[in-house]
Amino acid sequence: MLSAFNYLNEEQQQQVEQSVVAAEKQTSCEIVPVIATSSGRYDRPEDVVGLWLTIVSALCLWYFFPRNGGQAGDWGGMPVIVELFLAAILLAIAFILGAIAGSRIGWLRRLFTPRLQMQDEVAARAREIFFDKRIHHTEGGTGILIYISLFEHIAVALADQSVIDKLGQPFLDQICQKLTTGLHSGNPTATLCETILEIGNQASTPLPRATDDQNELHDALVLID
Repeated sequence: MLSAFNYLNEEQQQQVEQSVVAAEKQTSCEIVPVIATSSGRYDRPEDVVGLWLTIVSALCLWYFFPRNGGQAGDWGGMPVIVELFLAAILLAIAFILGAIAGSRIGWLRRLFTPRLQMQDEVAARAREIFFDKRIHHTEGGTGILIYISLFEHIAVALADQSVIDKLGQPFLDQICQKLTTGLHSGNPTATLCETILEIGNQASTPLPRATDDQNELHDALVLID
């Protein structure tokens, strides 16, 4: 699974940070971009993949090592209790391997995780970061969070109420759509930079930067693994 720390190289991270600096020169908004590896634990795929691999292993045992007429089959006449013991061990191993695969292989986790659950997890995590990073606590109430969760392929834009009043919720929804489309196109750096600069341009008139405006939040790209 792709880590947030490997998503952009150092030069690309600096480009994003420079975009934040440039955007905040036009507006009083405090823009905080965040990239996270994942927003949820998602235990279900581990159980589902483990169960399916166990079922497939059981069918393979039944097919390749049959018992005919109560006599020992292809296992060389081993006692039934030994065969059952070995089968139980093999099935347990199959479940463990499936659980490991379900927890570490990204496309398997996404395949067996409902989309609605991922959306809820990303939204909850974004709200948590919005408060934990004190983005909501700026003096003018002008914090904006751009949150990208890599595993779920979902982007969220959150803002203080004063920003929503000036720019409108549809603008934030548009930002999310632009981020999602751009990230799917395979150019995350340009997408992030363009989005941040667009926020600065759109907010420059309704929320202009004052002459005595202080930079309350760090301009660095936040990475969460």
